[in-house]
Amino acid sequence: MTAAQPGAPADADVFVHPHGLCESDRVGRGTRVWAYAHVLPGARIGAGCNICDGVFVEGRVVLGDRVTVKNATLLFDGVTCGDDVFLGPNVLFTNDLRPRAAIRREPGELLSTTVGTGATLGAGTVVVCGVAIGPHAFCAAGSVVTRDVPAHALVAGNPARQKGWVCRCGERLDGLTCPGCGTAHDMERDGPGLRAL
Repeated sequence: MTAAQPGAPADADVFVHPHGLCESDRVGRGTRVWAYAHVLPGARIGAGCNICDGVFVEGRVVLGDRVTVKNATLLFDGVTCGDDVFLGPNVLFTNDLRPRAAIRREPGELLSTTVGTGATLGAGTVVVCGVAIGPHAFCAAGSVVTRDVPAHALVAGNPARQKGWVCRCGERLDGLTCPGCGTAHDMERDGPGLRAL
C-alpha cells in the first residue's frame, strides 16, 4: 500500500497509486486503486477489485469481490455490486430522480441500485437509480437503463430494451445452450430471467 491518508486501507495487500486517494478502511486484500481515483470514507470494497484511473466511489457504495471498475466511472451512494461485476469506462450511476441544487436529500430519500453477480455494464452505460440489474446480465455500451434487467438478459439502447440472453461467459444465446462454453440454461422459477443449470 502506498496511501498515507487518514482512514486509508490498513491492509498492506491493498495498493493505492501515489496519485490515488482511498479514504476507506474497508477495502479487501489485493484491491488496486489507481491514479486520480477517489474512494470516500465508508465505501466497502471487496477483495481483488481493480479501481481504475479517475473513478469516484461515494461512501455508501458496496462492491463485492473481483469487481472491475474502468476509467472515469462514477458510483454514488446507494450502489451495490455483487462479485465479479464489470463496469466499463464512463459508466454513470444516479441516485436521485428529482435532483435540485437547492435541495439536499437525506440518505433515506435517495434510491438504491443493485448490480448482480457477474453482470457487465458496457462503456458509457447510464443507470437511472432504483433499478436492479440481474446476475450475469449484459448492458451494451451506451445503454440507458431505466428499469430492472433480468438475470442473463442482454439489453441495449436508450432506453435500454432487451435484445436477447447471454451466458455467464458473455456469449449471446441463440437457444438455451451456450454455443461458446456449452452451459445449459432454463427459465428462472421466481422471475423473468435465465439461470444456468
